[in-house]
Amino acid sequence: MNTALPKFSYLYGQPTSTGFLRSEMADFKVFENLPFQPCGEGEHLFIHVRKTGENTAFVAKQLAKYFGVKENLVSYAGLKDRFAVTEQWFGIHVPGKKEYDLSDLSIEGIEVLASARHNKKLRIGALLGNRFELTLKKVTNAEELVRRWHAVVAHGVPNYFGEQRFGIEGGNIEKALSLFSGTKVKDKKKRGMYLSAARSLIFNKVIDERIQANIFDKPTDGDVCMLAGTQSVFVADEIDNTITSRLNEKDIDLTAPMWGAGELMSTKEIQLFEQHVASQYQEFCDGLPKFGLKQERRRIRLCVENPDIKVTGTDEDSTVVLTFSLPAGSYATTVIRELLDYTDLTQRQSHA
Repeated sequence: MNTALPKFSYLYGQPTSTGFLRSEMADFKVFENLPFQPCGEGEHLFIHVRKTGENTAFVAKQLAKYFGVKENLVSYAGLKDRFAVTEQWFGIHVPGKKEYDLSDLSIEGIEVLASARHNKKLRIGALLGNRFELTLKKVTNAEELVRRWHAVVAHGVPNYFGEQRFGIEGGNIEKALSLFSGTKVKDKKKRGMYLSAARSLIFNKVIDERIQANIFDKPTDGDVCMLAGTQSVFVADEIDNTITSRLNEKDIDLTAPMWGAGELMSTKEIQLFEQHVASQYQEFCDGLPKFGLKQERRRIRLCVENPDIKVTGTDEDSTVVLTFSLPAGSYATTVIRELLDYTDLTQRQSHA
């Protein structure tokens, strides 16, 4: 099997605008949105931090050292970009009623914004989503970027897993193949990353080929639909005007498989289509079920919320500031790739 990461199709065609992403950390800002606020009492101390240039796992490890607890007693709702300024919550299991002023908490690149106790652990996935503020610099053909932005706001983008899911130069794909060939990986988090990369590659490829077949946003007999705002799904064995209207109104979304054990939920034409795409990665299809993963579905369209755009400069040398919100588990770079043929300067630095 070819483990090279393919070039996935664009929904609106390859962008003609060029520019820089993340010329500096402050150009990529992320604000976590939890579905609740700490209640003020309980065994878990929640700490809201602003981190610059550090990854989530590093901060969690430093917090474990500060509080003198095992690393598995520090939790967070989701991983955040390293090359960015991000605000997120961490939870530390510290039973008792001790008060912490945190004035001596000193971690490079970390600023404590707030803290409060809570009666439940902060678990992975326990967030509504993230708000992004992205600054794009040296943008050419800004007028075309703005036109695409309005199309993205109206119709969404492919819900691809971002390139960071696959590791540097797609290295997690190679690691996944080794894992399925019998290589032992003791580190549970690394093993999970490799398994996720394998599932994500199949998912992305299904979207890619739906775009090529001109059925990305065209419901087809046997499609599995997901209700907006929930993970509830149903099979549309036959497509009628109601299904099409609900899709256009963003009341439902089409889905693609997150591969694992069991039968595909899709039927008829789409089931055959998905099986054909997945057969290109047969080693992954055979290997994923052996690690306890089951068939799931994920929506193929990603819609931005609370969108805004500001453009300054000339059409051939602009600074563009985009703000928007995305649901948990989605990637801001999948939005940007439809707007701009960008150079990520932090990636260039990390490869140097």
